[in-house]
Amino acid sequence: RAPCPQWPYCRKHCSYCNFNKYVVPVVDEAAVRSCLVRETQTLLRLSQVQRWVPGWGSRGVPGSFGGRLQPPHPPCSITSVFFGGGTPSLASPRTIAAVLEAVAEAAHLPAGAEVTLEANPSSASPARLSSFRAAGINRLSIGVQSLDDAELRLLGREHTAAQARAVVEVARGLFPGRTSLDLLFGLPGQSQEAWARCLEAVLGLCDDHLALYQLTLEQGTALGAQVQRGALPAPPQDLLADMYQTARATLAAAGFRQYEVSNFARKGALSTHNLSYWRAEQYIGVGPGKPRGWQRGRGHVAVHPSCPPTAAGAHGRFVPWGEGSCRREARVQTPAPNAWMKEVQSRGHGTRRRAALSLLEQ
Repeated sequence: RAPCPQWPYCRKHCSYCNFNKYVVPVVDEAAVRSCLVRETQTLLRLSQVQRWVPGWGSRGVPGSFGGRLQPPHPPCSITSVFFGGGTPSLASPRTIAAVLEAVAEAAHLPAGAEVTLEANPSSASPARLSSFRAAGINRLSIGVQSLDDAELRLLGREHTAAQARAVVEVARGLFPGRTSLDLLFGLPGQSQEAWARCLEAVLGLCDDHLALYQLTLEQGTALGAQVQRGALPAPPQDLLADMYQTARATLAAAGFRQYEVSNFARKGALSTHNLSYWRAEQYIGVGPGKPRGWQRGRGHVAVHPSCPPTAAGAHGRFVPWGEGSCRREARVQTPAPNAWMKEVQSRGHGTRRRAALSLLEQ
């Protein structure tokens, strides 16, 4: 019910990020766009998400309509679309529009459904943001991460604090009430006082949604390696807990409601996409590698709309149309973009491996 297209390319490797992302000299965007569209169409079809069903709900002989067996479940609306990455704000508005058109042609995409784009301040000029809005984006998730230039350099970000502020101001004008900011805390060497200053600065800048993430020092990242060899200090666990509680108290005092472990909203600006993940609801990851928010695994998720949200399970579950019933599988998506494109071109999707789940795993 919630397609999550992935743009796997970035301009540089941030020091902390272990997402499935690639820095390449040239991107064949036309080819990537074609494959994103085709895989969107394929996975929506496999998931039996339909735009409409002729004769659905009409009286007559049970199980028949139009000379064909009637599907045992009604058509399902798309609840949200989330463009993640990588850096999806590096994709052209034409690519965003093409994927949304594929979704709308294959399924029911209600007017006003949440359509989010992750954006980096370094690739979010006013003209570009305006074009994304024209392409169908109605919500932004901006990777600010910090409003301290020294911290941004430590994280390997391209933008400065001043650039982030300017982008947020423009975004709030284009997407009023629907501009979310991502922040990181628990950086090596970051103090409680520095984090409190960051929160106060953000409250003077932000819209009505914030996502606060404790930095995870991942293996294979430059920042993780620096901490492992002792070049940077690992944040104490007690300090991390204090930072989190400080954030909760500060945001609550500013009118924000915490509706999930990392997400805060006021004035009803809760994210449909974030709630879907939090409730383990149905979503369909499109593109190479793992969807945004994937936990300890690779792959895409495509869940049959007939299954209730509680049956969707953890990330990595796939429920194809079965012989009169649902069956569930874990699937691994091809992570490398070039290999993924070849697979999509040859068979419509980039699923590399399928494994049936036991009842316990489901």
